[in-house]
Amino acid sequence: MELLAYRLGTLSPGRVLNYLSPMLNSFPLMRASSLCMQYSTGSARVDALKNVDLEIAAGERVAVTGPSGCGKTTLLLLLAGLERPTGGSIHVEGKPLSEMGPDALADFRRDRIGIVFQSFHLVPSLAALENVALPLEIAGARDARVRAKAMLEKVGLSERGQHYPSQLSGGEQQRVAIARAFATRPDILFADEPTGNLDSETGASIVDQLFGLNAQQHTTLILITHDSQLASRCSRRLQLRQGQLLEAQQ
Repeated sequence: MELLAYRLGTLSPGRVLNYLSPMLNSFPLMRASSLCMQYSTGSARVDALKNVDLEIAAGERVAVTGPSGCGKTTLLLLLAGLERPTGGSIHVEGKPLSEMGPDALADFRRDRIGIVFQSFHLVPSLAALENVALPLEIAGARDARVRAKAMLEKVGLSERGQHYPSQLSGGEQQRVAIARAFATRPDILFADEPTGNLDSETGASIVDQLFGLNAQQHTTLILITHDSQLASRCSRRLQLRQGQLLEAQQ
């Protein structure tokens, strides 16, 4: 059905690649080579990442684990094009992010990337439906509110669309954030400690919804977590230790 949709012109080439790559040993969707990130704090220099090499195929579920302060969130910000590395390179489908200017990077994040943050990052002045519709409206979707409503229904919040973030529980806010991240059908979804601010029961429900939507949309998932049980649900598990990335045993 995916290939038929492509031939009929209703599915983008990127979506076809995202669908087929798990079955084909093709060019990696994302590659980081000798990636370094240094921060200066006064007279001291902090090496957040040291010569990180990473390849991720389309459709993979990859968990990046490690203790607080090991560089997990820094890696996410670099791979998502939200920060520039101090060394090394990042390629997406063979195209280097370093060659993209600010506008091209913004378009890349709008069209290809979804992010679920630990702290939700909902717009407080917008209702749940408006928060989910926002990235669709930015992308110029004429049916933004219709699609946003459908996504809220998928995460079980169809009756909470007119409620503001302050009127929602932590779990409900995270579900809105998940709906917003998946609304544009991104090729790559980053989840940064998505259950970090939730109790265990609510967190388990959130994780089920996250992985369920991931499977439905054939999205490549890069999960940042310190939770080994959550990481075990991914097909690959990587460990960051003192800025260096290692393949972990499943």
